[in-house]
Amino acid sequence: MLHIRFRHTRRMRFDSLDFALFFPLVFVLYWTVSRRSVHVQNSMLLGASYFFYACWDWRFLFLLGFSTALDFVSGLLIHGSPTKARKRTWLLISVCVNLGFLGLFKYYDFFAASFADLMAVFGLEMDPVLLHLVLPVGISFYTFHGLSYVFDVYSERVTPMRDPVVYALFVSFFPLLVAGPIERATHLLPQLQHRREFKRSQANDGLRQVLWGLFKKMVIADRCAPIVNDIFASADTQPASALVIGAALFAFQIYGDFSGYSDIALGTARLLGIELLQNFSFPYFSRDIAEFWRRWHISLSSWFRDYLYIPLGGSRGGTWMKVRNTFIIFLVSGFWHGAEWTFIAWGGLNALYFLPLLLSNRNRINMGIVAEGRRLPSLPDVLRMGMTFALTCIAWVFFRAENMGAALTYLKGMADPTLLSPPGLHPGHLPYLLLFCLLIEWCGRHGRHALDGLTLRSPRPVRWGMYAFIVSLIGMYMSTDEIPFLYFQF
Repeated sequence: MLHIRFRHTRRMRFDSLDFALFFPLVFVLYWTVSRRSVHVQNSMLLGASYFFYACWDWRFLFLLGFSTALDFVSGLLIHGSPTKARKRTWLLISVCVNLGFLGLFKYYDFFAASFADLMAVFGLEMDPVLLHLVLPVGISFYTFHGLSYVFDVYSERVTPMRDPVVYALFVSFFPLLVAGPIERATHLLPQLQHRREFKRSQANDGLRQVLWGLFKKMVIADRCAPIVNDIFASADTQPASALVIGAALFAFQIYGDFSGYSDIALGTARLLGIELLQNFSFPYFSRDIAEFWRRWHISLSSWFRDYLYIPLGGSRGGTWMKVRNTFIIFLVSGFWHGAEWTFIAWGGLNALYFLPLLLSNRNRINMGIVAEGRRLPSLPDVLRMGMTFALTCIAWVFFRAENMGAALTYLKGMADPTLLSPPGLHPGHLPYLLLFCLLIEWCGRHGRHALDGLTLRSPRPVRWGMYAFIVSLIGMYMSTDEIPFLYFQF
């Protein structure tokens, strides 16, 4: 069920007026008062990050602080232990406590209710005790930040951090705190240990990425949202043509929403002289499902690959091990998103998509950029991208549906003979906005983000004209209703 399940006192969303006032103040203080000392830079950013988080719900600051302290101390204890067994003990304590808190807040009610349902099948009636806990915003993301750190200390990929301010900032840096990307200690900690210098080219690129992220969120995602909501809410009365359009629009909604957030996060961090991990790389131009998962939510996919899939044996074993590990990683990925059977079904379906490619050793045949060096894709590329997008849209139905019954009803309705009937929708200018978004992303697919790949090859008047046009589109088509980022619930 896709809905926001946490409460907050004061929103500090990237597309809010609060953030528009908060970030310029942080930016100015950071590059004036704090710029001479790395310790002052880090302390100021840490204070800003905790204030940012407190604006969502100050009550959960203790949980963020406890998780940070736990993993900071665990890293020191793991590193200082004289034996492998002692190191493993401290690692297990950190992992169990972290996952215990995550499980309590996010999964307890699901398991309790599911167990009661299972017992009912055998005629045993139970009245489970449900906690109905408020889900702390960003708990899945900062928990995984900490786990990656203790895993890397244990495997000696990093030495433990002895400066608590630096480590606390690694966990809670506000651009990535709420919805990622999920950073690695090997990538972010070295940046935080050295004083950052202002670089105009880096800041300009950050502004470009923020602008494109705001467009994808405020124009594409927020314009798709009400149409998608209406279609999914009345799926049993909609013609198949409308259901197909609804699934496709949700694909654009969740992409615009989440990749838009990631663009704003990366651009904001770049304005502060910090480079975060790329989280999206034009996934809807993928030619197979394996390529899609290399380009969608990259930080999470690579996290599961490095800390779950490879330790389980990866694809090095026989057929059974490959099948087992593939299903484990996709099912866990689905369950990470939420305590609903729909998310597990979404992960399982993607595993089924992925297996034929893996078992036939064709999962790495599309490693480069589609139509690299050419303006237009070939017909085979178009067909492959279309098939991959269609399969992805079918899987997204489970991700968006209220429950398994609603998802199956929706998919059944998509196969109805009314597929060729008029959908009866009134999307306004949305088709043109989607076409513009796809065109910009296609032309900019060689860069780290769309405007990076597109505008750097253009003369200055063309670049500034493009920026002004995007700003005008945001002003014209931004929704007057408050539509939260979808991934804040995870």
